[in-house]
Amino acid sequence: MSYLEAVSVRDLRVVRGGREVLHGLTFDVPRGSIVGLLGPSGCGKTTLMRAVVGVQIVKDGTVTVLGEPAGSPELRRRVGYATQTPAVYADLSVRENLRYFAAVLGARRADTDRVIDEVGLGRHRDQIVATLSGGQLTRANLAVALLGSPELLVLDEPTVGLDPVLRQELWELFRDLAGQGVTLLVSSHVMDEAGRTDRLLLMREGDVLADGSPESLRARTGAADLEGAFLQLITERAGSLA
Repeated sequence: MSYLEAVSVRDLRVVRGGREVLHGLTFDVPRGSIVGLLGPSGCGKTTLMRAVVGVQIVKDGTVTVLGEPAGSPELRRRVGYATQTPAVYADLSVRENLRYFAAVLGARRADTDRVIDEVGLGRHRDQIVATLSGGQLTRANLAVALLGSPELLVLDEPTVGLDPVLRQELWELFRDLAGQGVTLLVSSHVMDEAGRTDRLLLMREGDVLADGSPESLRARTGAADLEGAFLQLITERAGSLA
């Protein structure tokens, strides 16, 4: 893997419950880019992200992150991970949660207020997490991933349940982070978010159907939008397997 790549995946296979859910995936994620994992629920996006952060048992293949094997202790402070299910403590306030996780990660105490403001929870910093709305809870979970100075952010459906204005603000934040050299791997099943990425991995049933920029995927399929491109790629794959 060269220094230009934040993530390198080679021939990755994952078996869960006796069924192979990732079928020999191979791809690279360039540093300082926003790469989207796009596909329907159940296509393997979360399993792939778990493999990247090193918490998924793999059957075969390799995953290298920032020059180290995925899950290496050296990556603990260099990779931020936001899961679909919030990992914050319901009986603590937003600020207390962030201070706790900052201590665990060895991040500066001042980082807590910075990330709270970045995700738009400034007015709720002293609110108990159990009383937050669904969108606020998602933002609190994202704030944990932003603590410290992560070189790679792995974000699993980070905008689920958020209103359009906040989604726009978060994507502006993601773009700012990429401009600072942070790499983002962001999953979504919402097609209109796909166009905000530098590059897309279109997934279906444990395979990568296509890998390229939103513009190149539209041009390749002749589709007017990314939803049409995705459907065209599914049709092409079905035809090749027939």
